[in-house]
Amino acid sequence: MPSYVPPLRDMQFVLHEVLQVAGEFKALPAHAEVDEGTVNAILEEGGKFASEVIAPLNRVGDEEGCTLDRATHEVTTPTGFKAAFAKYVEGGWPALSADPAYGGQGLPIVLNQCFYEMLNSANQAWTMYPGLTHGAYECLHAHGTEAQKQMYLPKLTNGEWTGTMCLTEPHCGTDLGMLRTKAEPQPDGSYRLTGQKIFISAGEHDFVSNIVHLVLARLPDAPAGSKGISLFIVPKYLVNPDGSLGARNGIYCGGLEHKMGIHGNATAQMVLDGAVGTLVGQPHKGLAAMFIMMNAARIGVGMQSLGLTEVAYQNALAYAKDRLQSRSLSGPKMKDKPADSILVHPDVRKMILTAKAYAEGGRALNLFCALLIDRELNHPDEKVRKDAAELVALLTPIVKAFITDNGHIATNACMQVFGGHGFIKEWGMEQFVRDNRINMIYEGTNTIQSLDLLGRKVLGNQGATLKKFGKLVAQLVEEEGVNEKMAEFINPLAYLGDKMTKFTTELGFRAFQIPDEVGGAAVDDLRGAGHLVFGYFWARMAQVALRQIEAGNSDPFYKAKLQTARFYFARLFPETASLMLTARSGVKVLLDTEEALA
Repeated sequence: MPSYVPPLRDMQFVLHEVLQVAGEFKALPAHAEVDEGTVNAILEEGGKFASEVIAPLNRVGDEEGCTLDRATHEVTTPTGFKAAFAKYVEGGWPALSADPAYGGQGLPIVLNQCFYEMLNSANQAWTMYPGLTHGAYECLHAHGTEAQKQMYLPKLTNGEWTGTMCLTEPHCGTDLGMLRTKAEPQPDGSYRLTGQKIFISAGEHDFVSNIVHLVLARLPDAPAGSKGISLFIVPKYLVNPDGSLGARNGIYCGGLEHKMGIHGNATAQMVLDGAVGTLVGQPHKGLAAMFIMMNAARIGVGMQSLGLTEVAYQNALAYAKDRLQSRSLSGPKMKDKPADSILVHPDVRKMILTAKAYAEGGRALNLFCALLIDRELNHPDEKVRKDAAELVALLTPIVKAFITDNGHIATNACMQVFGGHGFIKEWGMEQFVRDNRINMIYEGTNTIQSLDLLGRKVLGNQGATLKKFGKLVAQLVEEEGVNEKMAEFINPLAYLGDKMTKFTTELGFRAFQIPDEVGGAAVDDLRGAGHLVFGYFWARMAQVALRQIEAGNSDPFYKAKLQTARFYFARLFPETASLMLTARSGVKVLLDTEEALA
């Protein structure tokens, strides 16, 4: 069985030394009292919960899966899952970053993200239950009426109820404009919903007494396409005015999906048979309201793959140190043993360092985005809030697609380190590969994220938001451009920043003439942008490490950080050259293929 140790030292490094969150919090009135000690104490306790309570259930969930009673439509989760959720609630974890007005602790989002990384490393399938609930909370907090907030938010905050989002239908996934679920207005102001949803994560389970479904549907007078979608609250049990539970509602689980991974999460087919719902926000404006939840989910999905990358890395490194196999090409290194550990082999180190570099780079990016969200929600200066929101919007598809693609690369590489043992269930590595695979697909496939980044976030405003991130890169380059010790990090970063600016301009001109050029180049463009962003954070981390070493700090952590930064820039960052070549090859070689695809 794999092990997991929360990476508290690296989290503290990113939070306190790179992002300097305590100083950031002082500028946010809601978080001004949150200091370094508070942050560290919460991370330590969160790490204990992740490693001691839910990590031992990861294999159990994979082997048992969920069970549906077709007569009652009730779902039983794997052994220990329900009890773990009760401990999660008992510890106050659902309320961590929720609004104090509804029973929350009001702590920064960046802390919640650290906690969720650890939960995902320990058990992604289990973590999806509270993760979807937090998304539902955020959506209602932003768009619900005061009555809806008072009715639902306190119980989503304290963990008494959970939530979901119900979007996908059998005939439509990403293209939600095609959805058919109907909502008929009733004399009392409620609606009756009829239709079917599929792939609903945590759609039915035995954790709590009520599940609050957020459902997209069409009103009778709805215009065609995405402009005719409305959002509704459809609880499993109707809620009486005093907050008590009423009759069973007409929404139920008609089946569970049989999946490649995340077996411990109930991915449900949900049937709406005249279910009673209440409208959230304005008619036909549901997609905009749901985007609050969808964008939060996209960042959450990036955090899922970050968690799996970290735990896969930890186990691959431990195995490589212990596994004796052949000798080093430069001569025996462990002369008292019959063979050297496989860690002496350069390619084994490459695979492990790839996972380490992608985990630590992903952590820096994810926590930076979480800090931006804290600024967006709490900073007193409107311009700061607006700039933060624009940067989060730009970086969200990179978080979702680049980090999940990297998770696929990293978990597969770490499984490879185990050789034949990696293919065997008992070591747990193949589960990380299977569980991660969904992360590249749901909440908008990574191709959709790429189209969103290039088509909407970059070309859609002539690169204005991209230039804002470019200014961060330029500031770092200017600050360290004459520092010879930083040259190995700054020079390739500056070079790529210049190339990406010209490349994006070029793509814009080509897309103006041939719109399909965006589709042909988008995936490569996002990966290039991902490396630019990771390169920026790796350069910042190297900057901090170098300064600590120059100041006489002998903590080996900083030397390790520099070595990993050098590996990233030497072995992973150069992928950008081939990405630009393939993107520039044009769309003709993809579209002029009628005979090849006949």
